[in-house]
Amino acid sequence: MDEIKSSAQEADEASAIEIKDVVKIYKLYDKPRDRVKEALGFGKKQTHQLHYALNGVSLNIRRGETVGIIGTNGSGKSTILKIITGVLNPTAGEVKVNGRISALLELGAGFNMEYNGIENVYLNGTMMGFSDKEISEKLPGILEFADIGPYVNQPVKTYSSGMFVRLAFAVAINIDPEILIVDEALSVGDVFFQAKCYHKFDEFKKNGKTIVFVSHDLSAVSKYCDRVFLLDKGILLGEGTPKEIIDTYKRVLVGQYELTDKHEHADFLEDVQLRQAEGAKGQGGADGVNPEALEYGTGQAEILEYYLTDDQGVHTTAVIKGSEFTLHMKVKFHAHVPGPIFAFTIKNAMGTEITGTNSMIEKAYLESGEPGQVKEITFAQKMSLQGGEYLLSLGVTGYNVDTFEVYHRLYDALNITVVSDKNTVGYYDMDSEVKVTDVILE
Repeated sequence: MDEIKSSAQEADEASAIEIKDVVKIYKLYDKPRDRVKEALGFGKKQTHQLHYALNGVSLNIRRGETVGIIGTNGSGKSTILKIITGVLNPTAGEVKVNGRISALLELGAGFNMEYNGIENVYLNGTMMGFSDKEISEKLPGILEFADIGPYVNQPVKTYSSGMFVRLAFAVAINIDPEILIVDEALSVGDVFFQAKCYHKFDEFKKNGKTIVFVSHDLSAVSKYCDRVFLLDKGILLGEGTPKEIIDTYKRVLVGQYELTDKHEHADFLEDVQLRQAEGAKGQGGADGVNPEALEYGTGQAEILEYYLTDDQGVHTTAVIKGSEFTLHMKVKFHAHVPGPIFAFTIKNAMGTEITGTNSMIEKAYLESGEPGQVKEITFAQKMSLQGGEYLLSLGVTGYNVDTFEVYHRLYDALNITVVSDKNTVGYYDMDSEVKVTDVILE
């Protein structure tokens, strides 16, 4: 019996966070007055619908792990972090946290907008249980990391979002937490500050501390996380290595992931409206298509469809750096087009053209297009761009005798995310093979 108890205690000590069958339900009302009527007991008709922000989620985070939580908007990522940190209470389920938590959630959480930066440092430290003396000892390190200069003496309501996150992150990491929780806040800071923060992540990992963070930056998730959890519509779809879960996430993004029986959870409340809401699963999902893409052309040819597939043939907008991917484009001809040229270009977020090619350069297709014909064009290549966000533009052009014509062009039509755990200098990776050998001098 003592051995069993000892093993259970060891398991508890090995876990930083344990979550078992956690449910979070919100009541949704069509009108504000419906909430008041129901609270006062007026009327017999139920005026709310139940929304499961989390539906039977269980996960275990071990001490010293860096864990990522990913998923589409509305999947429950921020909700589960708020439950872990005690900001929200679960409707059902158990949550155990072993260790001092420091959390960086929404911008502004835990800060008084009227206080200046230093006053907010003391406010946050006091909330964490530190004495004024202990906070004063930590203050120089916090101010050095935040690096916002004299603004630290100004009310935080006057801060830019970048200054705010610098101070908030500096406070979060310098109060010596055992568990650090970060929710998307780093996306606000500039690239240099982000690098500084991720360097701190490395220090935390070496010191055996636990990090849990939510991010849409799949490159960061891939590089820094030991394990990743994937949520979708309040349900935990799976956990595993970054590569495994990011591959599954790419399927979710394009609606190609079906919930299996093991992912379905029984209703925790007997409510017909809940079951009706659950019947709407699988709707929506980001596909990376820009609804406001600039398009123009003579109309003699039309780009009907375009998408990417990864090295497994799965539709995606996220490509792993170094892997093979294919751009697909379907074009319909509405008139005779001599020698159409099919093209694509990739730009960065600032609008700089990084790379691109076309069928004429590649000497791939020199025939004419005829009215009513539909052609599928594919460009297959290896992804060598650095990790980040890019924009894809497409075009069908050609020469009518000596005149260059644009039949259909789509600018910034598709967002591409390149996922990388190794970014070199510049826009693309030379894919160098490095060797270091000993040289014996005579």
